[in-house]
Amino acid sequence: MPPKRDKELEKQALDWIEANLGEPVDRSKPYEDVLRDGIVLCNLMKKLMPGCIKKIDTKGGGFALMQNIERFQEAAKKYGVPVTEVFQTVDLWERKNIPQVTQCIFALGRTTQTHPEYTGPPLGPKMAEKQQIEFTEEQIAAGKNVVSLQYGSNQGASQAGQSFGKQRMIND
Repeated sequence: MPPKRDKELEKQALDWIEANLGEPVDRSKPYEDVLRDGIVLCNLMKKLMPGCIKKIDTKGGGFALMQNIERFQEAAKKYGVPVTEVFQTVDLWERKNIPQVTQCIFALGRTTQTHPEYTGPPLGPKMAEKQQIEFTEEQIAAGKNVVSLQYGSNQGASQAGQSFGKQRMIND
């Protein structure tokens, strides 16, 4: 069963794409049809990272337009979008997992916030920054003596009443 789609997130994604492109997208078509040929996505990446996509196929058969999607995916990875958040070509082309496409656009929006040259609007929450915590030797030594709750408790635990499968019969 495919994940549920969120029309509000899809609208936010299109709004963000329009803001970055500086031109409106065709909202008379459904969300997935606006993005399906990959042209809008490739143009978006060219705005964010000029020169990352050399050629955008505007017409042709399904194979040529699917290459646009693949070009977007490669450019997004180079820009810094985590590989785990980049959708598969069939997710968009065959409309298999449109929420994954939206997640990828939001991941791209978060990634833009880590690029100092980006001056456009934010999309989604700001990515967390690394925070290094320094412990003293005394704190580390004190931590070794604490029994963590991860070890659990064995108070009242017994195997009485448990029977798993057939008993093992041992004959001498």
